[in-house]
Amino acid sequence: MSEAAAPSTPEIPSEPIMSVADAHALMTSPGTPFEVTEAEVRGLKMRVWKEAKNSLRELFTMAKEHGDHEFVVFEDDRLSYREFHKAASALAHKLKDEYGVKKGDRVAIAMRNYPEWPIAFFAGASIGAIMVPLNSWWTGEELEYGLEDSGTSLVFADGERAHVISAFANRLGIKSVIAARATKLPDSDAKVEHFADVLCKHEDYASLPDQEPPAVELVPEDDATIMYTSGTTGRPKGALGTQRNICGNVVGLGIAPVRQLLRYGQPLPDVANMPKKCMLISVPLFHATGLHAILCGTLNAGNKLVMMFKWDPTRALELIEREKINSFGGVPAMVWQVVEHPEFDTYDTSSVEGIGYGGAPAAPELVEKIKKLFPASSAANGYGLTETSAASSQNAGLEYIAKPESCGPAIPVCDVKVVDENGNTLPTGEVGELWIYGPNVVKEYWNKPEATAETFTDGWLHSGDLARIDEEGFIYILDRAKDMLIRGGENVYCVEVEDALYSHDDVMDAAVIGIPHKVLGEEVGAVIQVTPGSSVTEGDLQTFVRKHLAAFKVPVKIELRTDPLPRNANGKILKRQLREEWGLI
Repeated sequence: MSEAAAPSTPEIPSEPIMSVADAHALMTSPGTPFEVTEAEVRGLKMRVWKEAKNSLRELFTMAKEHGDHEFVVFEDDRLSYREFHKAASALAHKLKDEYGVKKGDRVAIAMRNYPEWPIAFFAGASIGAIMVPLNSWWTGEELEYGLEDSGTSLVFADGERAHVISAFANRLGIKSVIAARATKLPDSDAKVEHFADVLCKHEDYASLPDQEPPAVELVPEDDATIMYTSGTTGRPKGALGTQRNICGNVVGLGIAPVRQLLRYGQPLPDVANMPKKCMLISVPLFHATGLHAILCGTLNAGNKLVMMFKWDPTRALELIEREKINSFGGVPAMVWQVVEHPEFDTYDTSSVEGIGYGGAPAAPELVEKIKKLFPASSAANGYGLTETSAASSQNAGLEYIAKPESCGPAIPVCDVKVVDENGNTLPTGEVGELWIYGPNVVKEYWNKPEATAETFTDGWLHSGDLARIDEEGFIYILDRAKDMLIRGGENVYCVEVEDALYSHDDVMDAAVIGIPHKVLGEEVGAVIQVTPGSSVTEGDLQTFVRKHLAAFKVPVKIELRTDPLPRNANGKILKRQLREEWGLI
């Protein structure tokens, strides 16, 4: 008897066999995991995910279903789903019974990515507290502002932040600063406690009672988080997110991977029997991507999350090999640092199946580099803001290869449009400000009605980003509206020049900034991080760009650096800092 032939993978067509609209219609039809229905959200009709959880509490209660499977790995600490559920539930009871935390109270987290972060977050979220993840890169003045602005009553912090916050905690009426992994508590009049004293030591989590958190009624429109925006100009604004915002985002995470398979006639995965995956988180949990997409997405799928003390490409490669990481990413610069690492070939990266990034423009050359070094993986990017609770568009796999300059079409529950300066919708292909509408758009800015009125119009979020949308609905982000250069009356989109620079083999990272000119208004300048050992010169790069772009777009000044460019915690290049360094402001 002859052996049965192994099932073959269908040949990939050179062009999609299905439109985006048809794929979305099929994916969101009744009975599918992505089924869409209509609901009234804050008085507005919106498409919503039918299968989304109603609250973070519902999402959290799933944790114990994954039993002894690993949830979080940090250095040599390993936390199973069962241990996580016991620890967060026990902490939730402490918050209610000993600290008086009730639904609607603000509870802040100001710490690095430690295992205590998700425990504290879901302990508070499960009893209806509004969780306030604060930027752990902030100065004391900024932390004080965030705590006072949000009206926080209780803070979870790491040792470094606990020392800072203790100096003003009493003035702000903070009941306690609960410090995780602090070697020494600050000498302060404020109440500061060790996390392990409030809960227990890490090794004792398994001995905690098997219980649910205290009962509380939560509905999709209840407030859930206050996530502070980057604050590149003025004071940061607290984006008030709802239970629906976050839980809906978890469902939408799978749209792009499935859609590209449908459109290119490839078999769909057996979701019910998919093996557990392992992800390396390289962005902070106080970032919308880190919290909404990665942490909540990992919990929803029962996967494993590997944390790092801080981003380091060498350490990332070590963890990819040690933990058999299936996916990693962050902002594009982080991926570039891994793929351009001088010792890349010495590490086993064969476990990697997917690389995703966002939060900053990605050069089209990056996807080609990923294809070469990770032939079995799928690259993906997306677009979103703090105000859209992570991604509102996604581009992955074969679609991304076909359109690497795009961040993909809007997810099926979102509407997008490009408008002129008066808010009028522009025709397909024209450049204007991108507006976004959907159940992922946050409720408002906390205690800032004027800023809310300026940014939200009848449910539409004004992104502040310049974009165009093609005939298939794919979005192309061209620049921040305020960062676009105008040279002699000609618009210069920074991302276009940055992409040209990225395509040079010696360029790892690039930022284009405007140089004031009394006649032309502005000229183009650039700051470049070059690859290790590079001998490229300013003139070499100017000649290179001139081959790809019009002469008025060629930088008149290029500064070459070997160190990474300055970025905020969300991964965005701090162009204001670069302008300051150049003496432009």
